[in-house]
Amino acid sequence: MTAFDTFERRAWAAQADAYAGSFGKLCAYPVPWLLDAAGIEAGSCVLDVGTGTGTAAAAACERGAKVTAVDAEPSMVAAAARTAPAAEVRLATLPALPFADGEFDAVIGNFVVNHVGRPRAALEELRRVTRPGGRLAVTIWAAPAASGQTLLGRAVQTAGVGRPAHLPALAPDDDFSRDEQGFAALLAEAGVRDATCETLLWDHRATSEEWWSGPAAGIATVGQIVRSRPPEVVETIKGHFDALCAEFTDHDGVLVLPHAALLAHGRA
Repeated sequence: MTAFDTFERRAWAAQADAYAGSFGKLCAYPVPWLLDAAGIEAGSCVLDVGTGTGTAAAAACERGAKVTAVDAEPSMVAAAARTAPAAEVRLATLPALPFADGEFDAVIGNFVVNHVGRPRAALEELRRVTRPGGRLAVTIWAAPAASGQTLLGRAVQTAGVGRPAHLPALAPDDDFSRDEQGFAALLAEAGVRDATCETLLWDHRATSEEWWSGPAAGIATVGQIVRSRPPEVVETIKGHFDALCAEFTDHDGVLVLPHAALLAHGRA
């Protein structure tokens, strides 16, 4: 396990409810496109890796698929079992899944690649458990990030707060370009055939309170940065966040936050 993986385990421990109340709806947006790219239909045997609170697993079940869903965080496994009661939900961690070679017709991972320390090894494992000719589909956040996604980070930067030294980044040899070409190439390097990638764009609507609740609870890297600071610094960050929200506030007082993700897919 890399230092990045260890950080991820600690950062997401017992965070399922906080995630569902903050960024969960945002991350659900690509699910229909993800399932289409994986060719999921009635009768498909599907693995959802990094299921989180189970949104993609539940959507696959609604299509009539036989779904197994896994996550590395116990609170997420419990939440996913409630969200997708028709799925088999288990605790499992990339890049070593407890499944046989070629066990699934299709494998999906909604933003899971953002949370592993060895992305290529993770994708190789997803390919391994997909039957020959079966489809894989995965999403990540695009870089550079869309304006709505940078709102929280801008508040942190405007407050003069830097990234703490204890927050690890991917090792240079494990990193890759977060654009269509770079993500498709990563899949190809992992042995995925006919790998292609497209950009998904959407506006996420949320109240300012909902959007702030994520970092306030320590969700994601920005949350870890916020939670690492003393109360007076957090108050300063929050003040800048409130001011920056004016750029995104609609006539009804709700934030309209542009986001961009990459959807890559191919065949085992």
